Amino acid sequence: MSDRVIITGSQGLIGKEITCFLEKSGYDIIKCSRSLGHDLTDESFVKAWFKENKANHLINLFAMNEHIDKDNENVSTLFNVSLDSFDQYMRTNVTSLFSVCREYARNNPKGNIINFSSIYGLKSPDPRIYRDGKHKHAGYSVSKASVIQLTKYLAVHLAPKIRVNCVIPGGVENNQGTEFMDKYSTKSPSQRMMKVGELNGLVKFLCSDDSSYCTGSEFVVDGGYTIW
Repeated sequence: MSDRVIITGSQGLIGKEITCFLEKSGYDIIKCSRSLGHDLTDESFVKAWFKENKANHLINLFAMNEHIDKDNENVSTLFNVSLDSFDQYMRTNVTSLFSVCREYARNNPKGNIINFSSIYGLKSPDPRIYRDGKHKHAGYSVSKASVIQLTKYLAVHLAPKIRVNCVIPGGVENNQGTEFMDKYSTKSPSQRMMKVGELNGLVKFLCSDDSSYCTGSEFVVDGGYTIW
């Protein structure tokens, strides 16, 4: 088998960038995305799909993430969040991630898993940078914190055959409004948001033998946002 990579969430903002970059770097990419008809919240689908698709590496970029901007005025404060919506975040970002990682490990005797969390898994979103009193959904932060702990659990239980690491990115530029970008940038020592391509080198490192002694690690790429 050539150096093959499964990328879940391959059609998202970061997913498309990393897919293109790794393809140009010579990796054989297997794309997996809801927009391609793949439902990773369906355990029976996950079991069947991973039985048919083997790979050296699994990069998990799929996640539920409701963005707050001028075109999305429906995100509530914590007192208005429905428990069903909270459950949906946990089911997609944690339970389904566990299912995906487990089936990859079940069907690949050795390999490498790269999960993606968020800076909001390390610290709370600051409601002052969002519009009109709208808050980032609590389920997003709680689920992304869980991704970090799930990575550590899997790293212990899948060692030494499968390495598992977690990338924790900061906010990525994606046509956000100027007001939000300015407020975000004042909270970052780097005074800007991340460019989408700035994760490529780290992902390539984690897919290479250069990272052979890395497992259970957290790689924070946030321009210093979380050090304040």
